[in-house]
Amino acid sequence: MDSHLRETRIDGELAYDGHFLKVSRDRIRLPDGSESKREFIRHPGAVVILPLLADGRVLLERQYRYPNDRVFIEFPAGKIDPGELPLATARRELEEETGYTATEWNFVCTIHNAIAYSDEHLEIFLARGLSAGEAKLDEGEFLELFTATIPELLEMVRKGEITDVKTIIGTFWLEKYAAGTWTPS
Repeated sequence: MDSHLRETRIDGELAYDGHFLKVSRDRIRLPDGSESKREFIRHPGAVVILPLLADGRVLLERQYRYPNDRVFIEFPAGKIDPGELPLATARRELEEETGYTATEWNFVCTIHNAIAYSDEHLEIFLARGLSAGEAKLDEGEFLELFTATIPELLEMVRKGEITDVKTIIGTFWLEKYAAGTWTPS
């Protein structure tokens, strides 16, 4: 299926081997038989947590992101460590970044946020039954927590105050969940 669209790797090399990201440079054969090159980022994958409080408010973070030189509004999220299951990552990241733990976890969906130049995937989880605790931020990690209602989140998306793709998708998912039209796994 879709073989008429498939590109095939001929050979390649690791162009950059960083602590977190790796960049591959491959020579490929296109569907018409010609050759081309692809450069792309290898990413270990990450999780996104939609922390829904008992009162219907959602827990969010404000965090400075260096590549874009600005503070973004985001859901808690983090990289999957080697050998770690995504749900274990979600539990760990929620507690590390926010101090909260959850008693109810549901897988929502997988998203691929940069398909043209990265193999990154994000596993989204809904977390409910939240209890507050003390955050355990990684060294060099700085963020602020705040809460918002789903309508407030939607308005922030509409006004362009939220531009982070994982947070936009999570917000739309929460809207459907709150309306009872979508149910996570």
